Amino acid sequence: MARTPESPAPPRITAPDLPPVLEPALPARSADLIAARLDLNGTVDLAYSTLEQCILSADADAIDLTGATVVDVDMSGVRIASLRMRDAGVRRVRISGGRIGTLDLSEALISELDLRDVRIDYLNLGAAKVTDLEISGCSIRTIDMPQAELSRVRFTATSSDEVDPRGMRAKDVDLRGLDAVAYLDAHSLRGATLTSFQVQQLAPALAAGIGIQIKD
Repeated sequence: MARTPESPAPPRITAPDLPPVLEPALPARSADLIAARLDLNGTVDLAYSTLEQCILSADADAIDLTGATVVDVDMSGVRIASLRMRDAGVRRVRISGGRIGTLDLSEALISELDLRDVRIDYLNLGAAKVTDLEISGCSIRTIDMPQAELSRVRFTATSSDEVDPRGMRAKDVDLRGLDAVAYLDAHSLRGATLTSFQVQQLAPALAAGIGIQIKD
């Protein structure tokens, strides 16, 4: 994708719009929850629900938000083994602190997602369409982004063991703040911005991909 002279443009992130008063609510599949406070534990089925202007706290084994609409939601200090948001609509969502085993956002439509100071074992963005994503101060063991469409995405002070960008389409994707041990396919980073040091680290993989043999 073409880059403008000002690229990479930063993500446009705003805080979730939360009302001054929230009412406690119980989770349920296909629920319609507005201005609610949810305290989740165990295994929670919120698939195909609408969560709008909500605060979530959680110490849970699994939370299923498959196909849900999640707008203006704040999660702070959560501990969740599996947070499934596959095929969800996500807008103005902030997750700060805590630990998540698997965060599955595959095939999700994402606008304004803020991940801060979260430990994540596995982040799946496969085939997601993402606009305005900020990932700051996070430790993410594995990041999968195959076939993802990413626009205005920035990593800051974040580390990862392995990143899979195969088939990724990137515009204004800033990877300079991502300390990644390995990329599974360096050629799929087209459209991303890296530091000169990161490019030096990727040079052997890039050279091998175009048939250059390196010998000293």
